[in-house]
Amino acid sequence: MLVFLNINSLNKLHMKKSILFSITLILSGIISYSFYSKNENSVTYSDTGIQFTSISFEEALKLAKKEKKNIFLDAYASWCGPCKMLKKNIFTQKEVGDFYNSNFINMAIDMEQGEGPQLAQKYKVQAYPTLLFINHKGEVIGSALGYHQADEILALGKKYLK
Repeated sequence: MLVFLNINSLNKLHMKKSILFSITLILSGIISYSFYSKNENSVTYSDTGIQFTSISFEEALKLAKKEKKNIFLDAYASWCGPCKMLKKNIFTQKEVGDFYNSNFINMAIDMEQGEGPQLAQKYKVQAYPTLLFINHKGEVIGSALGYHQADEILALGKKYLK
């Protein structure tokens, strides 16, 4: 009888540990989701970083022609971790913002929403983030794939100036 109680006690202890582990795992998931999913449909950045326009792509092409600038397009997906890191760590930097705001029409478009799927198909975007440099005719003059440090983003921009 004593052996039966010990096995029973061990089973209860194991069950309590399993429940506690499951609760911890669920809470970790909730916290991670809330951290990474903050308002991804809007493209708001710091006042000192890149200012992304919310106009349509066709309007951006017209504006690029009028202002004699190329378009910088951040092709992202809402679930993409490296895309979120670019937005948080690189696009918010003053030096990056000053350069891109002066030299490009800046756009950030979710490739899975709105006009994004059509643009993703047109420009053959297959991974995120894809950074596109497009002239006023809608032709890609350069691109880069993945997360880049600020100095690399600046070098890319300089390479594709009008």
